[in-house]
Amino acid sequence: MKKLFAAALPVAALLAGPAAAHKPGPAPVPRPKLVVGIVVDQMRYDYLYRYWDKYGSGGFRRLLGQGFSYASCHYNYVPTYTGPGHSCVYTGAPPAVSGIVGNNWFVRETGKSTYVTEDNTVQAVGGSGAAGQQSPRHLLTTTITDELRLATNFQSKTIGVCIKDRGSILPAGHAASAAYWYDGTNGAFISSTFYTPALPGWVGKFNAAGHAAAYLSKPWNTLLPIAEYTESSPDDEPWEGTFKGEDKPVFPHDLPVLSGGSPTVKATLKATDETAPKAAAQNLDLIRSTPFGNSLTADFALETIRAEQLGQRGATDFLALSFSCTDYVGHQFGTTAIETEDTYLRLDQDLARLLDYLDRAVGKDQALVFLTADHAADQAPGFLQAHRLPGGGVGPGAMRDSLQRALVRRHGPGAWVLDYENQQAYLNRPLLAQKGLDLAKTQDEVAEILLRMPHVAQTTTATTLQHGHWSEGTGMYQENGFYAPRSGDVLVVLEPGWLEAYGYPVVKGTTHGASWAYDTHVPLLFWGWGVKHGESAAPVHPVDVAPTVAQWLHIQEPSGCTGVPLREVLGR
Repeated sequence: MKKLFAAALPVAALLAGPAAAHKPGPAPVPRPKLVVGIVVDQMRYDYLYRYWDKYGSGGFRRLLGQGFSYASCHYNYVPTYTGPGHSCVYTGAPPAVSGIVGNNWFVRETGKSTYVTEDNTVQAVGGSGAAGQQSPRHLLTTTITDELRLATNFQSKTIGVCIKDRGSILPAGHAASAAYWYDGTNGAFISSTFYTPALPGWVGKFNAAGHAAAYLSKPWNTLLPIAEYTESSPDDEPWEGTFKGEDKPVFPHDLPVLSGGSPTVKATLKATDETAPKAAAQNLDLIRSTPFGNSLTADFALETIRAEQLGQRGATDFLALSFSCTDYVGHQFGTTAIETEDTYLRLDQDLARLLDYLDRAVGKDQALVFLTADHAADQAPGFLQAHRLPGGGVGPGAMRDSLQRALVRRHGPGAWVLDYENQQAYLNRPLLAQKGLDLAKTQDEVAEILLRMPHVAQTTTATTLQHGHWSEGTGMYQENGFYAPRSGDVLVVLEPGWLEAYGYPVVKGTTHGASWAYDTHVPLLFWGWGVKHGESAAPVHPVDVAPTVAQWLHIQEPSGCTGVPLREVLGR
């Protein structure tokens, strides 16, 4: 029987052979050629419509007119900062899962604060040591970009681009093909040895062209006649910050003078060794606080697509692109400044350039694009007070010192408060143990002290968060933002409109970080491959972006993902 069966096999195979040869192969997984994730730093949802009449047809208007918009997208955790926001969008997880609880946090083991992407085990590639010692090692979960690399057996390219290091590194993920960020000491886009031992030749060539110096060689004047900026406050307001060297925060901003250059300055970056560029004569870091830093970012992103052939190699690639100058400008001038409006009008033009290039290089409707923000922003305290609206600035340093003095009065000398960061107090736990003080009871005591301070609406202890669960309200925001090994002992909620003013008692510009709507409400737009035009008012969260993209790509969600796919835009 065995011999007969063995003999019969070739016959069966022969009979099946011709038919099998004519069967079509498996259909390829339907995926876009390129995914472009865009995060606009500090973009409020209402900026989409506040400046609508001034936008052109190819940027924000094109995304809204051809794409899908979620009008009620809110972050569901605190603090609403850049590091947590970028990690949330790309991991589909809040800080409680990703571990990214702030841009900085106190490390109890070392007794020092750490930066979100700080990594002293790696070295700079193409820039200064401090700027280049960065990686995603603090991020505890995978990203959607990681999952794309895994799903394609690392054939997909995933690249992060941003002026801010954390805006490039966290979205690019652990398995990134590359991540590039800006070093203001030499005007170059750099990386670290976490990704590569040396910059690609095309990056060195881009840096050597001196784009940053060229942008800073002309004054910053308004794109339109200044009288047309009717959506903004007058040009000179007392709550606006100034550039160092300026007397007033007014146009034109003389960038050649402010940066230490001149109107005729030419490219100063003439590096012969791309791993150690020469210092530039100008203060090239100034470009961060101008709209031209976004233009520089767009320039580099377009060159990245061209040089790396993203979306043009037969595999689905991913460009994680973030625009951060909106954040620097907003912090300095506030949400209603002409500088802020001008920055968004110029960003609109940069987005139009990007979308047009995607049409030409990747193919019309062959790229999937999403746009959101890492957080929004409060109105400038000075603006609120000038218009008799509730709000103002609270000094975190003053709160820390007041708490420290109160604990000394109650328990005697000692460094009771090790840090006050991210609206959280970190207590000296070894000192508490030495004095025989119960941690949970001391946390309750500190919560009561902080609650009596001006403009504090609520306080919550770490012990309470670890033993409770909230599905809504401020408790939900704090629970989602709390990761015990990195978070503080007592968390503070300020009254609506009140923000942490690090220059207190002088309060200029604005900031963010709260769970109130002005900090959590951000745009969420999808455009391009497979996206039908439409809008939804359904309440959604940025944690939903990663699982939605995963559904589009038919890949696994990130390892810590808690978001859900957005049915309306998926059409399912």
